[in-house]
Amino acid sequence: MAVTRREAGAASPVDYETLAELRYQIRLFMRRREEAARAAGIEPQQYLLLLQLKGLEDRGPTTVGALAERLQIRHHSAVELVDRLVERDMVARRRDSIDRREVSVTLRPAGEAVLRKLALYSMEELRTEGPELVQVLRRLMPGRARARREQRTARTGGGGTQ
Repeated sequence: MAVTRREAGAASPVDYETLAELRYQIRLFMRRREEAARAAGIEPQQYLLLLQLKGLEDRGPTTVGALAERLQIRHHSAVELVDRLVERDMVARRRDSIDRREVSVTLRPAGEAVLRKLALYSMEELRTEGPELVQVLRRLMPGRARARREQRTARTGGGGTQ
């Protein structure tokens, strides 16, 4: 949702320090996930596709279109990712018997094994590093950001203009 300059301007001050810290924490986590995926022999986007497949499996057949949406990539990019994972026997593709244009994708045992290894590593990292990310998110939540600014102002002896 786009925010106009007027809407973003005077309503409340921006906590740039906390926003920067949030982006840093997210990027740090994502970089570690990317490195772990490569160490496991797959590309980061392939790991994300495997994760989305597993996460969506209780909703019925997962289509290439749904994967593209979940990964926020173009349909043809999702097709490429699926093609590469099919070549490695990590996923299987199946055309719908009624609508031949519709293609569903399922995890194969090799993909499931790699995904489980990476997901367990992610969960452990979230247990150890997650609290810092949660702390930053809480600072940005309504009310908390204002309280934090007020604490900072009190520590520095004001900071307002006279």
